[in-house]
Amino acid sequence: MQGLFLEDLTVGQSAELVRTVDEAAIVAFAEVTGDNNPVHLDEAYAAGTPFKTRIAHGMLSAGYISAVIGTKMPGPGAIYMSQQLSFRRPVKIGDEVTARATITAIDADKARVTLETVCEVGGKAVMTGEALIMVPRRAG
Repeated sequence: MQGLFLEDLTVGQSAELVRTVDEAAIVAFAEVTGDNNPVHLDEAYAAGTPFKTRIAHGMLSAGYISAVIGTKMPGPGAIYMSQQLSFRRPVKIGDEVTARATITAIDADKARVTLETVCEVGGKAVMTGEALIMVPRRAG
């Protein structure tokens, strides 16, 4: 399976996916990463935090960005080189997260693409950032 090639990409091009954060995703993320912070897993503990309820791991949203890059744009064959992230708002159980990556620059000489990355809930950014991706060239 092959995604888009460098030659297929243009500045302004974007892709997105939508995921609803549920209990299973939070528990699975905690299990896979070992991040068992009670703000994610213990409702009684989370009630005493500024959020007043459990929140999803911030890196779960970052994982949704990774899914956009690895499966949609540029897709299979793309290599993550770096990602800068800022977490703006909490994501709660039941929230529908829209993860989007938009091309802001293309370095054809180095086969690198810069992406603006954002996750939104209800039209408000919960995470913003910038990614640098290595993209395969079309053979020939």
